[in-house]
Amino acid sequence: MTRFLSGLLRLRRGPWELLATLLIGLGVFMLMQPFALALYTWSFLVTLAGTVMFIIVSHFPE
Repeated sequence: MTRFLSGLLRLRRGPWELLATLLIGLGVFMLMQPFALALYTWSFLVTLAGTVMFIIVSHFPE
C-alpha cells in the first residue's frame, strides 16, 4: 500500500493508470446499474474523467 501511495506522489504511470482504470470501471458500473438514478446521471462524467485521466497518465514516466 505504501508503494502504491509513493507511486502516486511521485507521479509514476502504474498507480495512476490503475486509478484511472478503476474510475472507468466505476463509471461503467454506474451506467449499467438499475437502482439509483443519481448514479446513472453521473456515470458519463465519471467515465469521461477516467478516460481523460488515462490519456494524460499514459505520458507519465514508468
